[in-house]
Amino acid sequence: MSWLELLNNLESGAVRAASQNESGQWQANVEVKQGILDAFKNGTNTEFAGGFVDKHNLAPQEFSTDDGVRMVPGGSSVRRGAYVAKGTIIMPPAYVNIGAYIDEGTMVDSHALVGSCAQVGKNVHLSAAVQLGGVLEPIGASPVVVEDDAFIGAGCIIVEGVVIKKGAVLAPGVRLSATIPVYDCVNERQLDKGEPIPEYAIVIPGSRPALNEWAREQGLSMSCALIVKYRDEKSDASLLLEEVLR
Repeated sequence: MSWLELLNNLESGAVRAASQNESGQWQANVEVKQGILDAFKNGTNTEFAGGFVDKHNLAPQEFSTDDGVRMVPGGSSVRRGAYVAKGTIIMPPAYVNIGAYIDEGTMVDSHALVGSCAQVGKNVHLSAAVQLGGVLEPIGASPVVVEDDAFIGAGCIIVEGVVIKKGAVLAPGVRLSATIPVYDCVNERQLDKGEPIPEYAIVIPGSRPALNEWAREQGLSMSCALIVKYRDEKSDASLLLEEVLR
C-alpha cells in the first residue's frame, strides 16, 4: 500500500495505527506507522493559506455537513491521515494529529491535543487542555488509548502508551506515563508497570514520599495516581467525580 492510499484509508477508518488482539491488548500496527513516516519523507514543505508551512501532502482536513463532524471555528485543526467519526465535536482551539482515531460521539474540548496515532473510543469526553501524547517512532511503540465512555478531566496528561479502559474517569490534573505509579486504593494494590487503568476506575492525582532519604527529610513528595472508587455502567461520570472530589 502506498503512503497516499494509507492516508486515505486512515481518514476513512479502514485502517488504524493500533488495534486490539484476541486477548484485548492494544498493539501498534507497524506497517501503518511506517507508512506515515514514508508520507513525511515524501512530502515537501509548502505554504498554505494563513501563513502556515507544512508538508504538501499533510494538509489539514476540511469537513462538510455530510461528514457529521462539528468543528467550531477558532483555530482547531485535524491533520491529514486522522480519522474523526460522525457525531464528534471539536471545540477551539484543538489539534488532532496524523494517525489519530476518534470514534463516534466524542467531545474534544478547547486546548486539547490528540497526538499522532492516539486512539479514542466512542462517547469519550476529553475536557479542556487534555493532552494525549503521540508516538511515531519507534514504530513498534504502542500509542495512547482511551476506550469507550471514558471521561478525561481538564488538564490531564496521558503519554507513553498508557491505556485507559472503558468507562474510566480521570479527575482534573491527573498525569499518567509509563513511570508514574498507580495505586488501587479499593483493591489495595499497585498496578503493574504498563497495566491499563481498569474499566470504570475513578482516578485522582496523588503523591507519595520521595525515595531519597534526604528528600524525605525535606518533606518532598513525588507524583502518583490513586484509584479511589469504581463506577458502574449506569453511574454518571461527572456527578460521581464531583462527589469523590468534595
